[in-house]
Amino acid sequence: MAETTSSEAARMERAADIFVEVRSLGLAAREESIARYCGNDAALRDLVQLFLRGDQAPLRVESLADDIRAAHDAASTVGRPDAGSYIGGGRYHLLERIGEGGFGVVFAANQTEPVKRKVALKIIKLGMDTRQVVARFEAERQALAMMDHPNIARVFDAGATETGRPYFVMELVRGLPITDYCDARKFDIFARLDLFAKVCDAVQHAHQKGVIHRDIKPGNILVTESGEHVIPKVIDFGIAKATTAELTEKT
Repeated sequence: MAETTSSEAARMERAADIFVEVRSLGLAAREESIARYCGNDAALRDLVQLFLRGDQAPLRVESLADDIRAAHDAASTVGRPDAGSYIGGGRYHLLERIGEGGFGVVFAANQTEPVKRKVALKIIKLGMDTRQVVARFEAERQALAMMDHPNIARVFDAGATETGRPYFVMELVRGLPITDYCDARKFDIFARLDLFAKVCDAVQHAHQKGVIHRDIKPGNILVTESGEHVIPKVIDFGIAKATTAELTEKT
């Protein structure tokens, strides 16, 4: 079963409260009350109906539990984009899932306008306040736009899906985490330090621009190759900060 988010748990509790309120009403009054309490929340209405069906058939406890779990799983995937989906008003076509982190799921995607290119698109997980997250990122993006370093993956765009999930569009980097790359190439300590020095230079560049990553780890430092050149790329710059902290003019 999908991991329960705070919003989904709240929906389950709300459904139980509504069930208690309407269970003793007549059919017409019950339907009217459910419509008033649930509004346009179809997942909430389905949960209330499941509780009511279970109340009418108390001997089907295991079956009812299965139904509730199925409804919860369905509710947790409502509006969850997947490969093949279009978001951003059709500007981004999701191609394949390429990763998942603490904040969200990352897809390789085709950007169709204003330029055509392949990008990485991170969709933030449920449970965050969309308007605050996007607003914070809009402020953070001003600092990100000032960064110009070959070892920092650029951030291009930010927005929210039709169902309210924040997303961020970044440079697509095809590579291995720095530790995996070094192990695979059997780098000695000198080669590893040479590679890591480039990462430090990138981090210093960001710090000089007033941007702190907050989530430096091997999975956020991908190493790719271009001809004979080995290029580490720090990804997700600004994402952690934008999703966890208010920015002010005095930052």
